[in-house]
Amino acid sequence: MSELDIQIPSAFEANDKDSAGAKGYVHVRIQQRNGRKRLTTVQGLKKEFSYSKILKDLKKEFCCNGTVVQDPELGQVIQLQGDQRKNVSTFLVQAGIAKKEHVKIHGF
Repeated sequence: MSELDIQIPSAFEANDKDSAGAKGYVHVRIQQRNGRKRLTTVQGLKKEFSYSKILKDLKKEFCCNGTVVQDPELGQVIQLQGDQRKNVSTFLVQAGIAKKEHVKIHGF
């Protein structure tokens, strides 16, 4: 090949580096559902926090529904209806649950 060999990591390699709880990061992601419907997921919170209480406050603050899902690989994940990425990240910082530099927002 040429002198400029560029290696593009596969999706699995990128996910290994950003796995939940790695280096204490909290990952806020968005998933596309049907049509314009979206789902916001929050993973990587410390296990010492009560996920149900955080979910209750998030639901009340943003007027949306949500649930806590147990995933075998990722642990407990909070799911919220709608695109709540910015709202959730500011809420986590203001509540003192996570530091601003430890919250990673993913999505389009």
